[in-house]
Amino acid sequence: MSLDLELDRPIYGASAIGRAANLVDRKGKVELAKVYRALQLRYIDADKFGREYVTTLRRILAKHAGRAA
Repeated sequence: MSLDLELDRPIYGASAIGRAANLVDRKGKVELAKVYRALQLRYIDADKFGREYVTTLRRILAKHAGRAA
């Protein structure tokens, strides 16, 4: 699979987004409180559809790198 396809594949849900953004504790469990806070404060670039968040790895990485997606 090409890198572009992997970067642009949708990531659905806070747990999966947290894992992609590496918001995990020492045991590897996603820290959902931190994920939801980061999503609400727009530290993680994502859209909300109903009650579910969706983003891509490209958007997560661009935001952390200080660039717009």
